[in-house]
Amino acid sequence: MNLQKSLNFLTELEQNNNRDWFTKNKEKYVEAKQEFEFFVELLIPKIKEIDKEIDVFHAKECLFRIYRDVRFSKDKRPYKTNFGAYIAKGGRKSQLAGYYFHLEPNASFIGGGIYMPQSKELKAIRTDIFENPAHFKEIINNKEFKKYFPEIYGEKLKTAPRGFPKDFEDIDLLRHKSYAGVHKLDNSIYKSDTIIDYFMKVFKIQYTFNQFLNETIK
Repeated sequence: MNLQKSLNFLTELEQNNNRDWFTKNKEKYVEAKQEFEFFVELLIPKIKEIDKEIDVFHAKECLFRIYRDVRFSKDKRPYKTNFGAYIAKGGRKSQLAGYYFHLEPNASFIGGGIYMPQSKELKAIRTDIFENPAHFKEIINNKEFKKYFPEIYGEKLKTAPRGFPKDFEDIDLLRHKSYAGVHKLDNSIYKSDTIIDYFMKVFKIQYTFNQFLNETIK
């Protein structure tokens, strides 16, 4: 499976992130998006074999828009320079843990979990870890998991979250604002005939992590 059209378009967009260029190259965008969408269509049924909770059927349920919301941002570039898809129960807007593919020249990655959950879900996750630290540590310290996800991704609080004792032995596990994992990809992987198999290998390893999170917040 080749994603070269998508990579080429995003590379050009990075150098020409303005509406005039985008309008003139709309056909390139459509072709690139279709290519990425087809790839995600291939991923969905395979991920559903790993995680039976996934209820989406089509890539359109999982894809994020390329248009940026710049209303409250100092960065006024109108377009994202990546394609992203979140495959989870409920699709891209789901509050549940899922599987994410981020396509961006020289900055691609796969992974998932829950990025910046709402306060209710975040407290539920922290509470479950607080009550079952050994179980959570067993998951994230697993040799295979550690190989692809060496750390929990995202920002952390500087101190203990409200409502939890500061002297808790594993307080560091509760300071995360996200419970997500990121596995970075080199551009060369898009030339591989086994890219789908590689993604599935990583997502299968991630499944237990996602399962823990979803059982916590359901």
